[in-house]
Amino acid sequence: MNGAADHALKMLIESTLAQPASIAAQTVADAILAAHGNSVQAILFYGSCRRSDQPGGVLDFYVLVDRYRDYHGSIFRSLMNRLLPPDVSFMRLGDAAEAVAAKVTVISLDQFTRRVRQDALDTTMWARFTQPSSLLYAADDAAKKRLIAALIQAARTACGWAIKCNPVTTTSSVFWTQLFALTYGAELRVERGNRPHLIYDNDPVYYDSIFNALELEFPRLSNQVRGIWALRRYAGKILSVQRLCKGAFTFEGGVEYLLWKVERHSGYALALRPWQRRHPILAAPQLLYRLYRQGALR
Repeated sequence: MNGAADHALKMLIESTLAQPASIAAQTVADAILAAHGNSVQAILFYGSCRRSDQPGGVLDFYVLVDRYRDYHGSIFRSLMNRLLPPDVSFMRLGDAAEAVAAKVTVISLDQFTRRVRQDALDTTMWARFTQPSSLLYAADDAAKKRLIAALIQAARTACGWAIKCNPVTTTSSVFWTQLFALTYGAELRVERGNRPHLIYDNDPVYYDSIFNALELEFPRLSNQVRGIWALRRYAGKILSVQRLCKGAFTFEGGVEYLLWKVERHSGYALALRPWQRRHPILAAPQLLYRLYRQGALR
């Protein structure tokens, strides 16, 4: 990519980051800062609730930190996040009738920067942050500049893989939807088949601006590229399983998140006894049986 393309990407990303977020999103960001302010380098708001206002939906945040120990406090949780980032937690703010639900993902700025590079084995970081996000907080100008540079690199990485793996196309919509389908295939996700189209259709101007800013040349798909991407696809599945296992021990608020999901999708409100909240893994078989009997699970 030339200097003009880099400048165009930088201007696009900066303007997107500056877009105002909802009051609910800012409320969550303020709560995160109140609890962990000194350790936070930046807070990004992204995902489906940013793309479209969804009453009752879970707001998605990435919190970029300096040192895990300063944020988590717990040595065990800090170590697990360093070894297998990111860390995920669930929080609810406000009264039950008007509560704001949020999923908060935590990773160090250093690890985030490394995982958006072209040679990164993990595809999840650059796949998510090729998509638009809002910057709700930056600790200082240096942190903001590092973040913007990382998001530019995420776009470079995404487009690089799209160029290598996708069939020849001159259409922005096909370019992006094929890329998102590719990256979803490298994770364990339950998504509707039209999800890549929904993401593109929500903000086509943004994706078209990236596509048009770059001078794209589409080489023939080689066996070497197929092999390199296959490695990332299999590694992504393994990482997804590992993160699920880690989350069983580190997902703060995981029980509340499960209850929220069940109630939202089934209408069944599951009440837990204190010991079940303290020992969710031991209580899981009984809870799953109760949900099955009530028709909340199919």
